[in-house]
Parts: sequence; C-alpha cells; structure tokens
Amino acid sequence: MDNFEDENPFETDIDRVPSETSSTSKVNISAPSSPRHPARVLSPTSPTLSRPFPSSGTNRHPQTTYKSDFCCGRDQWLHSGEDLEILITDAQKTSLNSNTPYITYIIRAGNAEARHRYSEFESLRSSLVKLYPTIIIPPIPSKQTIGDYATKQAKAKEDAAMIARRKRMLQTFLNRIARHPILSNEHVFHRFLDGEVSWTEVLHSPPLSLLPKNTLKAPSHNPTDQSAASAYAALPNPSATHPLRNPDQRSVDSEIFTNKFANHLSGPMEKVTRRTLKRWSENAQDYSELGAALNGYSLNESGALAAAMEKTGQAVDTTYMSTTRLLQELEQNFSEPLHEYAQFAVIIKKLLSYRHQKHVQYEMTQDALENKREMLEEYEKSEREAKRLDEALSKGRVNGLRSPGSPAEGEEGQSQSQSQPQDEAEEPGSAYLPPHPGPNPYKRRAPGMGFLNALSYTLHGMMDVDPETARRSGISKTRETISQLEDALHLSAQDLKYSSSTIQADLDRFQRQKVADLREMTISMARIHRDWCKKNLEAWQAAKKEIEKIPDHPNKRPPSPEVRPVPGPSGLRRDSTATVNGR
Repeated sequence: MDNFEDENPFETDIDRVPSETSSTSKVNISAPSSPRHPARVLSPTSPTLSRPFPSSGTNRHPQTTYKSDFCCGRDQWLHSGEDLEILITDAQKTSLNSNTPYITYIIRAGNAEARHRYSEFESLRSSLVKLYPTIIIPPIPSKQTIGDYATKQAKAKEDAAMIARRKRMLQTFLNRIARHPILSNEHVFHRFLDGEVSWTEVLHSPPLSLLPKNTLKAPSHNPTDQSAASAYAALPNPSATHPLRNPDQRSVDSEIFTNKFANHLSGPMEKVTRRTLKRWSENAQDYSELGAALNGYSLNESGALAAAMEKTGQAVDTTYMSTTRLLQELEQNFSEPLHEYAQFAVIIKKLLSYRHQKHVQYEMTQDALENKREMLEEYEKSEREAKRLDEALSKGRVNGLRSPGSPAEGEEGQSQSQSQPQDEAEEPGSAYLPPHPGPNPYKRRAPGMGFLNALSYTLHGMMDVDPETARRSGISKTRETISQLEDALHLSAQDLKYSSSTIQADLDRFQRQKVADLREMTISMARIHRDWCKKNLEAWQAAKKEIEKIPDHPNKRPPSPEVRPVPGPSGLRRDSTATVNGR
C-alpha cells in the first residue's frame, strides 16, 4: 500500500506547483495554448457545505466567491456564498406526458422546484460529458440490471429501496456539480434546476443542439464552436488502443495509478463490503427471530425468571434494531460512496483515454502531413523532369530542322508538304497524347462481344489519361491537402496542450476531494460502530440487572472450602512431575 501511495501522480498538497504548469511541461508542443471560449472561462467558486457527502474538500485554502455576472436566478443562488444544498425531497409515481407510469424526483434548489425522471438526469450527465470532455463529470446511480427485472419483473421500477438509493445518489450528483468550480457555471445545469423550463426544449436548443457527433473532431475547450469545422474534419479518428511514439510520462503514471485505484475499489473493497453488509443483514434477521422467541417464552414463566427472560428478549430486540440502523448508515455513508468512487475510476479512465486519443490524433496528423509533403516533392520532381525532357526534345527538333544536309528551298517546300503527314505521325516529342480511340468502327465484331468491347473501351479511357494533366492536378490537390493538414495540426497541438493541462488540473482537484471524502467515510464508519456498541451495551446492562435478581437454585450445592496445598520439606509446593518421577 505504501508503494501504491508513492506512485500517486495527483497533487494532494496545494502548496506544491500547480498542475497547469507542471503537466504542460511534459508535452513537447511549441504551439501556444488554445484560448478558451468566453462561455467556458469560468471563475472557480465552491461554497463549503456541512454534509459529509460529497465532502467540501480541503479546508486549507477556503475559496471565495467573486463572481458578479450571473446568467440567471439559479446561477446567482448557487454563487451567493451561503451554505446551500440541493435537495431531492420526494419521489412520486406519475404518468404525465407518458403512456406508462414512471418515477419523478422532486428537486428543490432554493425557492425553485423542478421535477425530473431518471432518464433526464442521464441526459443531463451525457450532455455535460460532451460539453466538457476534459472534466470529470460526477456519476449517477447505475441502471437496473437484467437480474433485477428478472426477479422483480414489473415491480423493479417501483422498488422502495432502489428509489431511496437513487434519491440519495442523484442528490449527491447534483451537489457535486453545484460545488464544481466550472460545472456550477453551466447554464444548462441552471435550466435543469429551473422547474419552469422544458427539458426537452433545452436538449434541442443551443448549445446542446450544436454538439458534434464525435468530440475528437471538435475543439476541446468548446466543442460547440463550429468556426474551424473544416480543419477539424481533416483530423483522423484514432482508436483508444493505438500506441504512442512519444507518450507523456505523467499521463502514463496517471493511467497506471487509476487502474490500481479501480482494481482496489471494484475488487477487494466492494466485494468485502457487500459480503459484510449481507452478513450483518442475516445477523439482524437472526436477532429478530431470537427476540420474538425469548419474549414468547417469558409468557410461560413467572416471577423473576419471566422478567429476566423478557428483559433479555428486549435486549435482543434492541440489538436487532440497532443492527438494522447500522446497516442503513453503512450503506448510505460507506457502501454507496465506495461504489460512487468505483464509478469515478471508470470515468477517469475514459477521460485519460480521451487525452490519449488526442495525442494519437496529433501524431497521426504529423505523419499524414509528412507523407503528403513527400508526395508533393515526388510530384514536383516529376514535373521538373517532364519540363527538362520537353526542353530537350524542343531543342532536338530545332537542331534537326537546321542541319547542313537539308534540301534546297524549292525542294524543301515540296518535300516538306509531302512528308508532313508522315513526320507528324512519327514525331516522338509531341506534348499531346490523344485519348484512346476505342475500337475500330470498321472492324467486324463477333456476336455477343458488345458488352466486353464497351467495358474494354471504358478501362482504356480511364487508363489513357494525359500524364501532364494528372500530375498538375495531383500537385494542386496535394498542396490543398497540406494546407488543411497544417491547420489541423496546429489545432490538434492546441487541443492536446489544453487537454493535458485541464485534465491534470481536474485530476488534482479530484484527488483532494477523494482524500476528504475517504476521511469522512472512515470517520462515519467508526462513529456508526461506536453508536451501535453504546446502544447495545446499555440494553444488555439492563438485562444483566434483571438476570441477577433471579434467586439461586434451592438444590445448589454450597461452595466447597479451598484446599490448601501441603508444603514440602523445604516449605515449597512439590512439583507434580517430581512426585511422578519419585523425586
């Protein structure tokens, strides 16, 4: 475990170098960082709340609220600087605007009240993931599994325990967003808390309607910005498993630490926690049955014995109730936060995968640009060779016309007029090559060969392209592609630098939040067990007093007097082994 903590690449001490500067030093990119969109340049504000989950994080440097421009009333309420909390007050079954009934959760944020179903929470989170691909978006409770539907069938959505669990975790989800220094400023989140706004309208209006299908081909700082869509369209779409030539070491360390963190949570910790809760639940059920049996048995007795049996049964009932309470508090304050952090580990993996794909995208764009530049050099080299050949052929024709063995002027005109068709047909330096003439119209065709001849003509027409025209067309297209790739490479470098710094900064913030939450979890576990022991101790001490009132049995033998050992010659007790050995 010590090595596990030593390999932690995230910042836990605020006095250390901030991640915005430390992480970008690992990225070997000379391009300046991409400027943020005005809608995304947000002031970090995070009011401290008193509830244990989610924890307010470290208290070493309390954050101050300095935001003055508010987009709406919900924004002003969230950044008022007071001890605020979003509550889910109730969960009701309704069929409003639907053919089938569903559960709607009533959200209270200040004086505003909104009603949303689970699928709308899910759409809010997916929208925030697309709007902020470089930020850790808090998780929501998992969907019902196939096993739940198989065991409970039609009642799976109406399970009271599942609804209560969703209420708690969805409330935690909203409060984590409200306390995030960036997400709390998002107007989409403010409209979600406003009960007077249609959520369907929000999903089909900007900025959500401007989101691209693939966030890898959009700016990392503002995916809704479409001003450079053509340049981003030239970027490749890499796989998450594509290897890197020059990986960033801090990102590699973050991936290794996150994998270990996920394996610890989803492996031993969650399994042992589930098994512990199951055994506590079985123990509580046994206490319930035992208490009922003792209370029933006390009715068959009388006197002090009946009172003692009844008091013992009451102590067992108290243990049952305190164990049930312990189960509830352990699930709320330890099991659910533990599962939430297992979900966080999966989210961080996806975030690091996005950064990895951005880095691969940058390297692939570099490779494509180098290939196109090499191709352009080949085209230009061919063009120079063709021009030099044309110049040589032109000089050859001129020298041939001016040779000393040429005929007289009169004969020259006649011979030139007679031999002109033949010279034109045999001239090797002609710069124009006529297209393929196709099949000879006077050639007699065999029956049934019309389709093959037409196909042959088409193929010859495709092959017999003027090489000079094709070469010049290739040069112009390659230059155009190189220009697009250069713009795309510049944007990719900006995105990579911005993604690396922003992801690492949010990972550092998450690490501080995780330390605070785990501290609250362990303190809660200790307090829960302390209260359980204290309550049971009081009940069993009262039972002990009643048990001591039972009189002794009349046939009980009186205690025998103590037998003192006979001292030996030396005044000491003889050893039994010496007696056996005859010494």
